[in-house]
Amino acid sequence: MAKLMNAEVVARLLDESPDALIATDARGRVIYWSDGAESVFGYTRAEALDQSLNALVAPGEGADVGRDILRAVLEQGSASGEFPHRRKDGSLIYVATSGKAIRAADDTLEYLLFAKKDVTRMKVMRDAKLVDARFRDLLEAMPDGIVMVNSSGWIVFSNSQAETLFGYDHGELRGQPIEVLLPERFRAGHVGHRVKYFGQLRTRAMGVGLELYGLRRDGSEFPVEISLSPLETEEGILVSSAIRDMTERKRIERALREQNLELEKANLIKDRFLASMSHELRTPLNAILGFTGTLLMRLPGPINAEQDKQLTTIEASANHLLSLINDLLDLAKIESGKLEIHPQPIACRALIEEVVGTLRPLAAAKSLGFEVAAIPDNLQVYTDRRALSQILINLCNNAIKFTEQGQVSIACVRHREHGQHEVEIAVSDTGIGISQADQAKLFHAFAQLDSSTTRRHEGTGLGLHHSRKLADLIGGRIACHSESGQGSVFTLTLKEG
Repeated sequence: MAKLMNAEVVARLLDESPDALIATDARGRVIYWSDGAESVFGYTRAEALDQSLNALVAPGEGADVGRDILRAVLEQGSASGEFPHRRKDGSLIYVATSGKAIRAADDTLEYLLFAKKDVTRMKVMRDAKLVDARFRDLLEAMPDGIVMVNSSGWIVFSNSQAETLFGYDHGELRGQPIEVLLPERFRAGHVGHRVKYFGQLRTRAMGVGLELYGLRRDGSEFPVEISLSPLETEEGILVSSAIRDMTERKRIERALREQNLELEKANLIKDRFLASMSHELRTPLNAILGFTGTLLMRLPGPINAEQDKQLTTIEASANHLLSLINDLLDLAKIESGKLEIHPQPIACRALIEEVVGTLRPLAAAKSLGFEVAAIPDNLQVYTDRRALSQILINLCNNAIKFTEQGQVSIACVRHREHGQHEVEIAVSDTGIGISQADQAKLFHAFAQLDSSTTRRHEGTGLGLHHSRKLADLIGGRIACHSESGQGSVFTLTLKEG
């Protein structure tokens, strides 16, 4: 009975120890788990018994150290070491471990006894002392908040910028788990990410990785960007985190997104309005043109020379306005996705001659030559006829408009590019040419090269912009080659059909 009482007293004394006292068999499986062990690691005695000690509290790299200590205890009778352990809640702590083999009188092994003491606080102090001595002045000079943690995830240093950023007093963050700076919903997942990072150390630049949020001491959250840099010291690996408050940038980005959405919405409404106004805008102009033509034909009766001049001006202005409205409506339809295209095989020679026939009177009025180079009868493209015709009319009309003497010519050739047969239609002129600086503005809406050109050559600045939009729509591309005073060549390239 006295012997039993002694065993009970011993057990009670062991349970009174604040350190973890653990006994295992030769395989490292738990056969005794003190109250101190439950306090240090969070596992109850029922949860710990018959479990592998290393698997329970020292997974990952800690398991290797734990196995080395177990082997040394078995072979040498005792061993000790200090390495990270994991609690039941996933948090890491530093533990000083000493082990001893307990043998019977006949030298047979009875069990292995381990004493494990939580030295996390001491480890943090050692790491903090090292960082303060070597890096404090440098880290305090950094513009970003800097937080350094050891491999168990405990903060060993934070500069004043980080303390201000998170709302803590000087030195208050030291010794706290890094997860205290994260919203509750991210903490469990962050422990896993942190352990994985320490297993594969690498530098991570600012802005790379997941969208992250910080948690201030007052409970408020804010978006952050973080860079990570590992640092090897004699006390082990430390990781430096540079933390930047992204609240203002996020606010600006959100405002820009909202403005862009509003602009897109307004632009879509505008395009839909213009696309739906085709009949309403064209009908009164067609009436003006119709009545003006009737008067010029003198069907209602004779008119004098001054009236003829004024009616001709009205007709020209109405035609110009109708052309502008047609361009605007086509652009609106393209932007809103309402302009339908109907691809079909098109004989290049026939279409080009049709365009030249339409515009030849304009060239003749300026005494310009208008030539078409020889085009093979079998040369075809597969595209929308109306869009192609409109592009060529715009290019030729511009060439005539900006050429005072000489000629305008059209050539059409076949060539092979990137394994595909393509057709290249080139409109050349001997006109005023375009400087390199002005060529960058050619295809912008309402772009006119300079005020003197605008005064001499009437136009809306929509022709080339419209042409490029149409070319994109039918899968073509337009290029320009020109020099000031040397004429211009505009080339439309399409797939051969």
